[in-house]
Amino acid sequence: MKKQSLLTLFFCAMSIPYLVFAQDAYFIDGYHGGIYGHYPIGQTAFINNMLKQHADWRVNMEVEPETWDAVKLRDPTAYEAFKQLFEDQSIANGRIEYINPTYAQSYLFATSGESNIRQFSYGIALLRKHFPSARFTTYSAEEPCFTSSLPYILKSFGFNYASTKTPNTMWGGYIKAYGGELVNWIGPDGTAITTVPRYASENLQPGSTWQSIAWYNSKDYIKKSFDAGIQNPVGMCIQDAAWSSGWGKGPWLGQDSYTPTHYKTWRDYIANYSIGSTTDDWHFTQEDVLTSLMWGSQIMNTLAQEVRGAENTIVQAEKMAVFAYLAGNMQWPEKLIDEGWIKLLLSQHHDCWIVPYNNLQGGRTWADHVTEWTGVTHQNSQVVIDRSLKTLNGKSGQNAVRLFNTLAVDRNEIARVKVPSNWVRSSWEVIDPQGKVHPTQLVKEDGSTWLLFRAHVPSFGYSTYTLREGKASASDALSYREEKGKYVLESDLYRLVINPEKGGAIESLIAKKLNNKEYVDATSKWRFNELKGYFGEQSTFISSADQPARIRVVEHGPLMLQIAIDGMIGEHPFTQTIRLQQNEEKINMGVFIDWQRNEAIGEAGIPFSAENPRKAFYDDRYKLLVCFPAAISDQQIYKDAPFDVSKSQLENTYFNRWDEIKHNILLNWVDLGSNGKDPSLALFTDHTTSYVHGSDHPLALTLQYSGRGLWGRDYTITGPTDISYSLLPHADRWDDDRIWTRSERTNEPLVATLVDAGADNVAQQSYFSIEDHAYELVSMEMKGADLYIRLFNAQSDQAKRQITFGGKTDKIAWVELSGEVSEQAQYRTTGNHATAITAHIPRFGIRTLKLSNVQLF
Repeated sequence: MKKQSLLTLFFCAMSIPYLVFAQDAYFIDGYHGGIYGHYPIGQTAFINNMLKQHADWRVNMEVEPETWDAVKLRDPTAYEAFKQLFEDQSIANGRIEYINPTYAQSYLFATSGESNIRQFSYGIALLRKHFPSARFTTYSAEEPCFTSSLPYILKSFGFNYASTKTPNTMWGGYIKAYGGELVNWIGPDGTAITTVPRYASENLQPGSTWQSIAWYNSKDYIKKSFDAGIQNPVGMCIQDAAWSSGWGKGPWLGQDSYTPTHYKTWRDYIANYSIGSTTDDWHFTQEDVLTSLMWGSQIMNTLAQEVRGAENTIVQAEKMAVFAYLAGNMQWPEKLIDEGWIKLLLSQHHDCWIVPYNNLQGGRTWADHVTEWTGVTHQNSQVVIDRSLKTLNGKSGQNAVRLFNTLAVDRNEIARVKVPSNWVRSSWEVIDPQGKVHPTQLVKEDGSTWLLFRAHVPSFGYSTYTLREGKASASDALSYREEKGKYVLESDLYRLVINPEKGGAIESLIAKKLNNKEYVDATSKWRFNELKGYFGEQSTFISSADQPARIRVVEHGPLMLQIAIDGMIGEHPFTQTIRLQQNEEKINMGVFIDWQRNEAIGEAGIPFSAENPRKAFYDDRYKLLVCFPAAISDQQIYKDAPFDVSKSQLENTYFNRWDEIKHNILLNWVDLGSNGKDPSLALFTDHTTSYVHGSDHPLALTLQYSGRGLWGRDYTITGPTDISYSLLPHADRWDDDRIWTRSERTNEPLVATLVDAGADNVAQQSYFSIEDHAYELVSMEMKGADLYIRLFNAQSDQAKRQITFGGKTDKIAWVELSGEVSEQAQYRTTGNHATAITAHIPRFGIRTLKLSNVQLF
């Protein structure tokens, strides 16, 4: 009996590994791409046939919505058959789930928060035209199309789940590995969404720079998952929709994959086959987005500038159209705005950013199309703004300036308006609505003449300033002089010392109103505002400080002083500009490099190989940088992201391997703060790029890379580099000094136009304001007679605030991004012909107001 018991125990013990390996595993299969990326004729019929042949197969779709317009036209039979297969959207029985309905599969981390919302809203609207029964339950992407604020956006559009896995297309990066079977992905505002992460045990694939081990459910991957306590492991590969080129083969898994594995849609797996819920809260930060694009390459600089500019103009055009609709009964320019947004969304396609040199259509590259698409956005936006101004201003004239403020903050700043070129023959002064006279300054830029003056414009409103010829204004507030071969620039806020012998580097930057704080670290081996990078042909670092520069005064008046620094970086001429304005805290700067030929700039001596994790373009320290060694102790970086700001946890930003990527992305700004008592220094830029910072390296902005990049493509210099940036010395932390709002002021400058002073008796008006300027006015748009207002709380104060709207409405509700009402708003009509709305938005919260049948009082 004892012997039999021992034998029984022996065979039971031997069977345990087999039982473990007999557990079920799951796989997410499907297709990625579309009419702009890769979706050959016949692809839809191929998917239909594969679904019919393989009854246990499930398809998760990440296909550009416009694709279905083309499929319906060129393959109507397959289109109708796919619609029938798609009709069943039940969790258990549906065989097709649309997992990424964004209009153009944007990376999301490189563009504005409002752009990300429109990616979903325009994409979902088009998909529902083709597939009315479509349900959008799980967000997933084949490439790292993620950003930290996604949980609220997804939940507000009606999503229940997400996954941050991207196992088969990680060339441009990946999301941090974290957790087990399920996590609660917590966004910056506290919103949680149930998420399948890239498991902590889901390693990057050895010998690869584009895969994790989850890409085909290998036995090793599944065993690692079981060993990590994951009861129901799942792998994933969203295949490129290109069956004709060898990708698409129907069901993805092969004989060497783990069995038993079951194909599932994401929603079926999470709802019915995973553990279902978890207590593991993942407080995801933007630094969990680990991506590395070709930052600093000329083609990337250009397309990022084009996208940023288009993002800013379309949002401002919408707001100006709201002004004109409400105050002037202008018809809502729906077609122009929709086309402008759609072209912008296409320019944010991830392929624009990761393969900009690839041909797309008509022998033109993705980058060529970005220029075209953003050009349409700019053109449409300008038409909308011009129409709005014409509606609002009535009779044309030249004896006054009307300024429109599209932000929900009062603004007191230097305004500019384009004027006839012959105005330079006279002196001018402006008179504000209270009758006070203000000085002006005329400047020439880009072939146009601009009149500058200080103006106050109320929150989402306008001010009118009358014009008259007057005496020339004194310029005591801004001055420059030479002292011992150096140039000293002074404004009411700053004193700068520039050394032409060191390439025009800034030797001293004193902030007068911050107790004369000196911002330049004189002990650093880097110089402030120095250009420096590793030039491969010379096998050395070359600096703008290596050669003397010439200083020119470009503009000098009562409101603005601008100098140009003409120097050389190696054999290449450059011009840096520094602009000081009276009572303006931002120091606006720029650099123009007139490259004489292509130069290799970046880390040298790394032969390109797709499998080699070392790449020359990874380590930004070798790229051409503009450096800012700041005298700030115990330095701490804060950086913005779409609807988020992160306190950096990085010791430094540099890395040189694909499997060691760090988050080094500068969207709009980074703020160099202090964990001690020192003041801070914010750096703003005109495009998404990367930055450098570490305990042994000063804050620096990436300007130029030239050399081998992704897929071995040679990213060359083909023309000048022209980049704008700004510095803002300030006293406290980023939120205390409203750095987010200061960035928005740059993105949405005052809209100015010449008008007839007698055409309107009201010289100043505010239509919309927020108590304490507590929230950012993200966007405004009309849908029929309803006004939609998007707000964002970038500050830490979460107290209730009053919003004042200078009009009346039938009803006010807080609505989700899907359009569904989340709650009725508390509001009342005030005695001064306005509507007061009570708001309570959490920190980093995004909320949308719907005002029905709105009219101005």
